[in-house]
Amino acid sequence: MDENNKDDIIEVEKVPDNEEQKVEQVNQVEENKKEQQQEVKNAEVVNEKQKNQVEEEKDRKGYCIASLVLGIVSLVLLFVSYISVPCAITAIIFGAIGIKSKNKGMAIGGLVTGIISFLIEVLIVIFTLILGLSLIFDVKDYIINQDMQEDNVNNSYYDDYDYDYDYNSYLNGRYDI
Repeated sequence: MDENNKDDIIEVEKVPDNEEQKVEQVNQVEENKKEQQQEVKNAEVVNEKQKNQVEEEKDRKGYCIASLVLGIVSLVLLFVSYISVPCAITAIIFGAIGIKSKNKGMAIGGLVTGIISFLIEVLIVIFTLILGLSLIFDVKDYIINQDMQEDNVNNSYYDDYDYDYDYNSYLNGRYDI
């Protein structure tokens, strides 16, 4: 044996003299085994928790990135409503999910861009409806006014016509009746 190397030292167990010492030794060995098994279980639980935390962070990081990308897409395609609105809504949802991760900046950016895009889109829809309805009512008023003007033009001819014209005076000068 090498004296400098402590790994080569082997401990020699004491041989018990009586039965009580043997029972105590067996109990100690069993307790040591239980403690070792408990330590292994605790280590496994800690490893599982760390793995779950790493997986959650990866998943939430993906949500953060997706939120930011969808928010930017919804802002860029603002006048294409059928793309902008779903992108904005999913950006808001993914941002809310991803805000619990380490990458809060991307999640907040996705939330903000999604909310801004959604609000602008709602304003565009409201403005378009108001403009469209006003145009419809203006066209309706124009058509009604045109019909009235046509009736006035057609009626003006008949209004100027003298229905009480005295035909007798006209005929008296030429024909004897």
